Amino acid sequence: MRLLESLGHRVEDVKVDLGVDWEEFVLAGARQWTANLTASVDELAAAFGRPIDLSTLEPPILASYHYGQRVSGAQFVAALAIRNRVARSLARHFDAHDVLLTPTLPELPPALGTHAEGAETLDGLGWLRCLFDISPFTVAFNAAGTPAMSVPVTADAETGLPIGVQFAAGCGLEGRLFRVAGQLEQASPWSGRTLTV
Repeated sequence: MRLLESLGHRVEDVKVDLGVDWEEFVLAGARQWTANLTASVDELAAAFGRPIDLSTLEPPILASYHYGQRVSGAQFVAALAIRNRVARSLARHFDAHDVLLTPTLPELPPALGTHAEGAETLDGLGWLRCLFDISPFTVAFNAAGTPAMSVPVTADAETGLPIGVQFAAGCGLEGRLFRVAGQLEQASPWSGRTLTV
């Protein structure tokens, strides 16, 4: 925030309202995503003559596939309506603000190979809930279809892991995000950073 202010931006705190309850949002996201996944997996399996089982899909994706098979048409349409409510709610924030700034993740990135630990015990809804919990700040913009970017503006002093800051803009305003990223990269370059493990 201080870097943005030093570049001439005005920064203020706002509370972003999704327009729906978080659990309602997670359920709708799971229904929509898994139903789409199921259709895609069916199409690919038919095109390539491959089975739909653990020989071709990882456990969380197979569980999501089976969950998506049980999503009814009415549930899918209701999920789309919730997505539209989220998109309209976020659009109101962009009427008052050029860009929204959030963390990318609520904590440091998980260690490589740990992202899906325990996923084999989850159903499709459980897997989506896990993903939403890992990255709660990014999913709303994905659902709304508004442009967003994660910029590695700093790194954790102890581990060297990059710390991303997410910027989101209104529909069709990707250029605004690129301009902000360009300003930030010139003011605080990140291309030369390396992580030593």
